[in-house]
Amino acid sequence: SSGGSKKKLSAYNKFMRTEMARLKEDDPEITHKERFSKATANWKTAKENPK
Repeated sequence: SSGGSKKKLSAYNKFMRTEMARLKEDDPEITHKERFSKATANWKTAKENPK
């Protein structure tokens, strides 16, 4: 696969991508697993979440 897929990202995927980057900037010392847990917790209350 070329990776050039034009598939639209879901709201969740878009949120997670930006949230993971933001959390990494805020606290570069935490592990990926910890960052992912924080991001999923934040998704529950995110305005981007269509629920």
